[in-house]
Amino acid sequence: MLTIGAFARASRLSPKALRLYDELGLLTPVRVDPHSGYRYYAPAQLERARLVAWLRRLGMPLARIREVCGLAPAAAARAVAAYWAQVETEVAARRDLAAFLVDQLERKDATMTEPHDPTAPLTLQCAARTDRGLVRPANQDAAHAGPRLLAVADGYGPGGGPAATAAVEALKALEDEEDQWAGADDVLAALEEAARRAHRAAPSADESTGSTLTAVLRSGARLALLHVGDSRAYVLRDSGLIRLTHDHTLVQSLVDEGRLTPEEARSHPQRALLSRSLDGGTDFAPDLQLLDARPGERYLLCTDGLTGVVPPEAIRAALAGAATPHEAVADLVRLAHEAGAPDNVGCVVADVVEEAAAA
Repeated sequence: MLTIGAFARASRLSPKALRLYDELGLLTPVRVDPHSGYRYYAPAQLERARLVAWLRRLGMPLARIREVCGLAPAAAARAVAAYWAQVETEVAARRDLAAFLVDQLERKDATMTEPHDPTAPLTLQCAARTDRGLVRPANQDAAHAGPRLLAVADGYGPGGGPAATAAVEALKALEDEEDQWAGADDVLAALEEAARRAHRAAPSADESTGSTLTAVLRSGARLALLHVGDSRAYVLRDSGLIRLTHDHTLVQSLVDEGRLTPEEARSHPQRALLSRSLDGGTDFAPDLQLLDARPGERYLLCTDGLTGVVPPEAIRAALAGAATPHEAVADLVRLAHEAGAPDNVGCVVADVVEEAAAA
């Protein structure tokens, strides 16, 4: 047997770490002296100890390491691969979020050399389009593009089309309510309450009918973003195309947990199964954000009929290459058709411009 000191040197684990792993049942010594409490380890335990050390270097939580160490080698290899896929997904999401936050914070610290006057009134030049696609018998997507409100909804089930239309219609009254919004909290609250009304009015979940909803409401230079489901919102800036929403689907939750890789998720048979939606029968739990808009930005709201078949690189190229929002939505629908368009497609593209320039 090896003393705890010798075992620590051989395994590259500290005695303190070995005592912790013993307490957690992760690496139990073969013998503990009943009088001194001194721990002794068998040489055969070095392989497990080194595995623990490597997994800790990967950043794997101790509870998950315990699970991996209890698996057969092939299953343990799959578990490590799944964990690392989760890490890479989280890093990619954090990288996009970091780029977005850098842009947001830099514009809050604008100097006198900033070409845009932060007090200048802004508006949205926008276009919306929905398309049945090449396979579905009916179009269940809805979209709206106005100077203050952008929205897309993707209906599902027997009454999906009316559900999506009703969700968007519930928000349209917000186009004329800006004078009532005293601040950022007010515009977010107004958007959330309008969406809540749409959720309450939706059919019961027992009817397997409902809708996603992704919407942007402008108040001055602030944009309130509300999101439920797997439609998406993006912004095209100097830093590239940044995704602003996170899918509310069963498959996305499995990716977040490391049980699926992003590549496996794209072909998963239940990739369209939503974990949140407007269905009238579940809790209303939207994601809400407040964004600072700047002239020159281009926003995209779209249903999964686009993102499910057109890769982000192609979407970015189409948005960057189109001269106007009308050209952009036409190009995006064309790309979906070229990819087979197995689902309905709904998209809204909006450019942030100064009102004087728009006039």
